[in-house]
Amino acid sequence: MSANSITEKDGRNDSYYVQAASPDTPPAQPMMQPYQRTYGNPAPLGMLAYGTVFLCSSILTLHAGNVTTPNLVLVFATFYGGISQTLVGMWEMFLGNTFSATVFTTYGGFNFSYGALYLPQMGLAAAYTVDGVVGEEFSHAIGIYLGIWALITFVFCLGAIRTTAPIVVTLFFTVCALSCLSASSFTGNAHLNTAGGALGIVASFGAYYGALSLFWTQQTTFSYIRLPPLILAPSNV
Repeated sequence: MSANSITEKDGRNDSYYVQAASPDTPPAQPMMQPYQRTYGNPAPLGMLAYGTVFLCSSILTLHAGNVTTPNLVLVFATFYGGISQTLVGMWEMFLGNTFSATVFTTYGGFNFSYGALYLPQMGLAAAYTVDGVVGEEFSHAIGIYLGIWALITFVFCLGAIRTTAPIVVTLFFTVCALSCLSASSFTGNAHLNTAGGALGIVASFGAYYGALSLFWTQQTTFSYIRLPPLILAPSNV
């Protein structure tokens, strides 16, 4: 029986074998599925830390529970707000979010510096102490400090107008709170101090809303305890 008869019997074509055996034909390469790395959103952590520090500071400003010594805020400002927001800022920079990276890193530095005000080892209060009494100069210095941070926050607020409503609300009331506290440091007006504490609580809840709306998702919790969307028109620039 000839080779042709075998080919005809098997229903094969000789040209197929010649083509398959050709050294010029490269072997078929397996299809590789592209690997896509996913990253978490660090913004909720930063906003939660922001709101927590501001909430603690504002409650102490209002002397809730007859607590008049504000040193408790040092714990939140340094070990939560300062560290967390600085890390979030670096992560946002890695993800390409320049505005968020600038805001979170800046407020990480703010929390560190705010906590340092209550550290005796820094000697800030001692530098303004005369005969064991902290003078009026120290209050004015704190007023300058808070006023500068109010200005920085105002710049951020203008830059966030086309983002989301929780961020705009948080930054706006932060400006108002810091401005009142700064004015109170210069004038000694207790009403301005109270207004600053109340506005700070509003700002902190704005930060909490923004944080919870970002990580209370359908993958983590039930729909009836998720926050309703409160979004401004996104930028198309």
